[in-house]
Formats: sequence, C-alpha cells, structure tokens
Amino acid sequence: MSDREKPLRLHVPEPSGRPGHATDFSYLRLAPAGAARRPQLQVRPEDTADLAASLVRVLDDEGRALGPWAPELAPERLRAGLRAMLVTRIFDARMLLAQRQKKISFYMQCLGEEAIAVAHAMALRDGDMCFPSYRQPGLLVARNVPLDELICQLLSNECDPLKGRQLPVLYSRRRDGFFSVSGNLATQFVQAVGWAMASAIRGDTKIASGWIGDGSTAEPDFHNALTFAHVYRAPVILNVVNNQWAISTFQAIAGGERATFASRGVGAGIASLRVDGNDFLAVYAVSQWAAERARHNLGPTLIEWVSYRGGAHSTSDDPTKYRPADDWQRFPLGDPVDRLERHLIALGEWSAEQREALRRDIEAEVIAAQKAAERHGSLVDGRVAPADSIFEDVYAEMPAHLVRQRAQLREELAAGRGSGS
Repeated sequence: MSDREKPLRLHVPEPSGRPGHATDFSYLRLAPAGAARRPQLQVRPEDTADLAASLVRVLDDEGRALGPWAPELAPERLRAGLRAMLVTRIFDARMLLAQRQKKISFYMQCLGEEAIAVAHAMALRDGDMCFPSYRQPGLLVARNVPLDELICQLLSNECDPLKGRQLPVLYSRRRDGFFSVSGNLATQFVQAVGWAMASAIRGDTKIASGWIGDGSTAEPDFHNALTFAHVYRAPVILNVVNNQWAISTFQAIAGGERATFASRGVGAGIASLRVDGNDFLAVYAVSQWAAERARHNLGPTLIEWVSYRGGAHSTSDDPTKYRPADDWQRFPLGDPVDRLERHLIALGEWSAEQREALRRDIEAEVIAAQKAAERHGSLVDGRVAPADSIFEDVYAEMPAHLVRQRAQLREELAAGRGSGS
C-alpha cells in the first residue's frame, strides 16, 4: 500500500434517530402536494424516473386536494374509505388487547398504514387478486369481509377456516381476492406476477397486486419478480410499503439511503412511482392509474408507498429498543385517518360530532364481532381445530396411508394418549 492510498472500508447505514434522540426525517425527500406530474397511461418506464425519485402527493396540510392526481371521489366514497380505515385501526387495537389477554398467540398491527390497503382495494375490481403481506387487512375490511370470521382465524378456534394451520393475521380469502399470506417474505411478488401471467394466458381481464415491505426488497424474489414482470409485461401492480423499518432494521439497510425503492423498478424497465402512503387520495389515484395500465396491456407498475409503522413490528417486538418512542407522532406525512378527516371537513362533509358517532358505532361493531367469534372458543379455553384435521384439505382424495394414520391418531386421542391441540 502506498502512502497516498487509504485502507478500504465499508459503509454501514444508520437510522437518523435512536432511542433518546429525535429522528431527523430530512432523509425522506418530500415534495409539495400537487407538484408531481401525471403522465399518460402509455408512458415509457424510463420516463417515470422523476416520479420514482420524487413523491406524489394530493392532500396539503389544510386538507385541500391539489394537482393533477386529485381524484374525483364523491363524499360518500370518501366517507366509506374513512370508515374502512377506522374499522381497521379499531379492530387492530381490540385484537392487540386480546393477544395481551392470551386469547390470541400472536398479532401484527398496521397502525399508520391504513390508507394504503383501503384506498388500493377501492381502486381495484372484483376478481382482481391481491398477494398481501401481513399489514394489509385493510384490503379485506374495504371489501366488507365479516369481522367475526377474521377473528376466528386469529383465535385459532373451532370455526377458524384455516383450522389453526396459519399464524394469526396470515389470512386466506380467495373469494375476496386475498391470496393466502405467506410468512416467508417477498414470495408475494413472484406469486403475484405468476398469477397475472396466468390471467393473461387465459385471456382474462383480471389483474394481480403484490405486496412487500422495504426490507423484503433485499430478497432475491423481489428481483426475480421484476424480471418476469418486465419481460412478459405482466398485468400486475407491485407494491413496496416503505414504512421505514423491517423489524428492527432501518430501511437504509435494504438500500433506501442513496436511491428510492421505486427507482429499482425503473432500472428493471418498469413504470415506477414514489407516493405518499398516508394520503388516501394519492393512494387511490395512483392505484387506479396503475390498474388501468395493467388492464390496457401496458405492463406492470411498481409503487413505493412512503409511510411509517406506527406500532411494534409484532407483539414479540419492543420498538423502544431501537427507535425514538414518539417517532410516529413526529412523522412529517402525518396520520392518514386525520388527513382524510381534515379533507372531508374542508369539503363541509364531516364534523366532530360525526367523527365521535362513527367511532362509537365501530367500537360496538368490533366488540360484537369479537364476542360472536369467542363463542366458538379461543386459546384460553382450548376449543381449537381437532388434531386430526391436519390430514384434511391436502389431497382431493386422501391416500390410503393417510387414512390409516388419521384412524390411528383418532384412536390415540380417544384413549387419551395423544394431544388434542
């Protein structure tokens, strides 16, 4: 080594805030509401580079809808979106409490991210298939899935449609366009692209929508999905929810420091946008735009939704160990529920009285759904799916050796030698 050369060194990204120190959110690369242009559906992927580096926003701080992305949504439609977001949030709070009461083994909230799933679902059509991660229950709430059926899955009780085979919150609702949630992250992207390709091969009109978080963009499946989506122009929307944290790892560790996650889509030949995920109107408008591109055989769209994970990663996590406790309250893009309410108030379509009445109604609805689900059991009373159900729903016709094994298990359970849980 010469005297002029310096030793090589690695750069290890660090978050701009740690416990005891306020976060500096200047890294977010924000843009004013209404500033982003709205391209034609036929835009070339390389011509979306500026939108992948900036931020599509519609709502300003006063609740006004600005710019070319502002969608024409009737007040009734806006109130429906607000209601679905509030149901999602209140449902989350009640289920977190149920987990602390040991009725549920595990839970994951989507606090602060409600607008992304709800507005996206409202922009899709019946028959479109979503391949979600674990923070998109708003997709189901927006499609009016009965809450008690979701709670039965969380409780793993005798009416759990998945018979206790999936962790809580890993729902599966094919008839509601909600593919089984996979605990192995990033698989959602390749599954969504494959489903979309199959839809095109059949000559169907249905599109797919895949979901991952910022951390999962470091997985090989992310890059494989982009390659296939680009090459075959799959009718798919690829959603990256950048909520700043993958468990305890800051988004920069996954590569979000020097370039946006949306810019990776441009590099792969896919039209890409970076969007304010806490802006209900922006989420709806961009989701609708991307869906129309897919339906017109114009190929895939990658969307980075910028948001913030308001709560813990899961009930097994303590975020105060690795980030400031008040980060969500200080997040520059605000609370998605509050922002939509502010917009409705600015339109003269909402009031404090309506807000309190709606919250009371939803609280009662969620409590009633929980009571209805708990009548079928919970982890507390052990009324779970029978052990011999593990042999079911695997083969169209159960093989003889499994028939024998199931009979043997039933005999052991009846004799008290096996476990019923």
